[in-house]
Amino acid sequence: MTHASALLRLSLAACVVALLGGCVIAGDVRPYPAMAPIAPIMPQQAAPTAGAIYAAGPGLQLYGDRRARDVGDLLTITLLESTNASTTANTKTSKESNVAIASPTLFGAPVTLGGKDILGASASGSRDFTGQGNSAQSNRLQGSVTVQVIQRLPNGNLVVQGQKNLRLNQGDELVQVQGIVRPADISPDNSVPSSRVGDARIVYGGRGPVAQSNAMGWLSRFFNSALTPF
Repeated sequence: MTHASALLRLSLAACVVALLGGCVIAGDVRPYPAMAPIAPIMPQQAAPTAGAIYAAGPGLQLYGDRRARDVGDLLTITLLESTNASTTANTKTSKESNVAIASPTLFGAPVTLGGKDILGASASGSRDFTGQGNSAQSNRLQGSVTVQVIQRLPNGNLVVQGQKNLRLNQGDELVQVQGIVRPADISPDNSVPSSRVGDARIVYGGRGPVAQSNAMGWLSRFFNSALTPF
C-alpha cells in the first residue's frame, strides 16, 4: 500500500466519522445526568454530655402541613420561564495613506531621462471596512413538573430533581427540572415557581416529525461545523 493510498483511506474514514456524527436524530434533546448528592461541609459538633437527654436526630414535629420537607417527598415546580435577548453591532473603519518623495537634483538640475523625472516617487492607499450584525432571541416556557426531594441540606434547603416524558401522536416530549429549593419559597399547595429554584437546570425538547421539521439536516450541519474550512 502506497503512502498516497493510505492517506486517501484515512481521509475517507475521517469523512465517514464526521458524517455519522452528524446523523444524530434531528431535534433530539439530551437530558442532564442525574444530580449527584451534594456533600455539605458539616461543622464539628460537640460531644453530648453524659447523662443529658438530648440526642441528635430528626426533629419531632407536633404539627405541620403537607409541604415537602424530607427525602422522597414530592414537590411541584411551576415553569414560568421567559427570556429575551437582543444584540446589535456596527463597525466601520477607514484609513488613508499618502507618501511623496521629492525629486532630487544633481548640480542644481533634476535628473531626467527623455524629459521625464526618474527619481521622484509618490504612493497613496486607502482602506475601508463596514460591518453590521443583529441578533434577537426570545424563549418562553410554561407548565408544571412534579419532582422528588433527593437530599436535604443541613440548612434545610431541598435538592430536587424530576422529569416528565410525554408520548404524543407526533413524537416524544421531555421536560426535566433539577435544582435546589428553599422551604420558605414553597407555597401552601406544595408548589414553587421555577424562578425560585437555585442552580436550576431545565430541559425541554422532543423528537419526532415535528421536531425534525424544525431542525437543520445532517448534511447542512456538517457544512456548518468546524470541520468545514469554507
